[in-house]
Amino acid sequence: MAINLTRRNFLKTASIAAAGIPLSKVVARAETGIAKAPLIPPGSFKDTKTVTGGICEMCFWRCQLVGKVRGDRLVKLEGNPKSIDNGQNLCARGNSGIKLVYDPDRLKYPMKNIGKRGAPKWQKISWDEALNICADKLQATIDKYGPKGIAVWYHGASAHYPNAYFDYLGVANKYEPAFYQCRGQTAMAMMQTLGFVPNEDVDMPNSKAMLLVGCHIGENIHLSHVKNFLKGLENGSKVVVVDPRFSAAAAKAHIWVQIKPGTDTAFLLGLMNYMFDKGIYNKTFAKKYCLGLKRLKKHVAEWTVEKTAAECDIPAKQIVEVAELLAKNAPNVSIHPGRHAAWYGNDFQRVRANACLTAILGAMDCPGGIVRIKRMSSGHVHWPEVDHEEDPEEMALAEVVEKYPFRPPGTPPELMRDTMISGKPYPIKSLVVWGTNSIKTMPRQERTEKALANMDFIMVTDVTPTDITMWADILLPEASYLERYDHVEKGTQWNQGDKPQQFLSARMPLIDPMFERKDPVWIINELAKRMGHGKDIPVRNQEEYVNHLLKETGLTIAKLRKLDGIYIQPGESPYLKKGEEPKFDTDSGKIELYSEAMEDEDFPPLPTYTKTTEPPKGFARMIYGRSPVHTFNRTANNAWLAREIPENPLWINDESAKKMGLKDGDRVFLENQDGKKSVSSTVVKTTPGIRKDCLFIAHGFGTFNPAMTVGYHKGIDDNSLNTKINREGETGISGMRINFVRIVKDGKVIDIPA
Repeated sequence: MAINLTRRNFLKTASIAAAGIPLSKVVARAETGIAKAPLIPPGSFKDTKTVTGGICEMCFWRCQLVGKVRGDRLVKLEGNPKSIDNGQNLCARGNSGIKLVYDPDRLKYPMKNIGKRGAPKWQKISWDEALNICADKLQATIDKYGPKGIAVWYHGASAHYPNAYFDYLGVANKYEPAFYQCRGQTAMAMMQTLGFVPNEDVDMPNSKAMLLVGCHIGENIHLSHVKNFLKGLENGSKVVVVDPRFSAAAAKAHIWVQIKPGTDTAFLLGLMNYMFDKGIYNKTFAKKYCLGLKRLKKHVAEWTVEKTAAECDIPAKQIVEVAELLAKNAPNVSIHPGRHAAWYGNDFQRVRANACLTAILGAMDCPGGIVRIKRMSSGHVHWPEVDHEEDPEEMALAEVVEKYPFRPPGTPPELMRDTMISGKPYPIKSLVVWGTNSIKTMPRQERTEKALANMDFIMVTDVTPTDITMWADILLPEASYLERYDHVEKGTQWNQGDKPQQFLSARMPLIDPMFERKDPVWIINELAKRMGHGKDIPVRNQEEYVNHLLKETGLTIAKLRKLDGIYIQPGESPYLKKGEEPKFDTDSGKIELYSEAMEDEDFPPLPTYTKTTEPPKGFARMIYGRSPVHTFNRTANNAWLAREIPENPLWINDESAKKMGLKDGDRVFLENQDGKKSVSSTVVKTTPGIRKDCLFIAHGFGTFNPAMTVGYHKGIDDNSLNTKINREGETGISGMRINFVRIVKDGKVIDIPA
């Protein structure tokens, strides 16, 4: 079925397509000249050498790359031609890594804040002084409160070694936004149902049909994943996209289901009920490998086509059409598990429903289905095990264990933040932030700022001066992913009829870091020495760290260099062999449609739909996603990317906009249901490609640190408007699409039509 576009320009609207001293001025003017964007003079590249071994981290998909280096300057990035993953391709973000390296706003030296947190005044200090202060302050916290007095907020590959050190110290409370504002529900619900976490391992190239529920493929630009999606389209796969917005993926869909926000679980339950009622599910697979099939049938029986259509505000015929399409092509269907899942506070159950739909179609371990990729193994670097007076597991906030039994790793950040403010059940008085901008990730920013103000000490390590750096007492400059060793990437590629291959690569620097930027192994080792733990340091430097990760493979950095940065060997097919039985690492050994573990914890044992709050009169639900060339706030200061998309346009339904007197390009602010107004503004984008009951904006814009001279106050910070919290019972994760907004133009509030 083709989408019937009734308005001429529809496709054109699709999304493909401080008080204190600014950090850039802390260094002498002459020194900043080196940080200008590199220019490639006319002529050949005869004086340019190719350096292999790079792994991108402009997002976290980690494509393999090579660098073109002239003298000591990186002048171009390309995909590694030896890669069987991304090949010679890089996306816009990957290409723009050069502009990250040479960003004049980048952190250059260790800094001490001699002003106020949130309104810093920076003083350049030596590494020796910076690390002495950090060691003294952190040790003082441990001496007074124990390791539980320290909290760690972290993200990215460079945080792995530091995280291991804080485990060694016995730090109990840690927070990673990848779990608590992104994919935590996906991981935990899939684990609870299937017994493993499929991540994005879906065999889209060999599918006959794909179902994407809110997946923004084509906007997240996970390069090899996008290539797999497009390969599936080339091979004739039929695509269904369920999304309130005409996303990049919806622009490629055969069926676009413009669903009411928050009702996705009801849609999935309705699909299953129709399949059960018509007998078009995979009866053999479901009967043999699923636990609770009869109970699930009875449970979803209320979700008739008519009830589902009414609840989801979609045509009833679409439900029938989607169910018939998936059933017809089962088991070779890609029911994508999704990635970002922190939507409405009913998301664990939605992902459970997604897994159950996959199961009754038998779309497991077969062409087109969820597959279990067999990757090469690599090692880990651990600090010595230490017996602490207080067990870190037991000292993690006790109510987390009791109230959120299916939580992902770490502590729900809002609970940790509450403890930092109240001191209950015990004081948390020092904070280490490594590679994450928590101002942009946690809802209720004013609570985050209050928690930061209540700390005795805050240490922040980062590459650029993001918003969170304004609250640091000591600010440490880290080498970028193009200037350090730190990560081993593994994967598999296969196609029916081809021999599967496995690859392994390790991140190696393409150039040396400038100024006084240091790698995380050096920083942590020097910190550990000053805290009296030098004898327990597991590796001496970043090269030894990566060689240790490679040890069990028999590879070394030197061997990988000779292999152009990538080792390739024959792989294993992800499909079941003839006569082979699938295995599921659940308590029952089967796919648990019905979960006794959830019932034991007083949660619904079958996937259950919970209604979300409706927008107040005059407001619309604020939904958010990715910009096609940005990685949230990580790239907000990248001049090359900002030139393409400098801010995050506000998508509003064109008919609603006409009633409100709005047109494309109008500059507006947003105000939420609690009266919180955005600090900065953005432009209006009118389109029939979004429902009338919601507005869409890309996340990560509206930087408010003036040290980020490119991204400062460009666009609206959607997270500043997340003042409501709806914490999910199963996981402790907060829904991030539960706030409502209206428009402010020229100082006047404009209600959104019902």
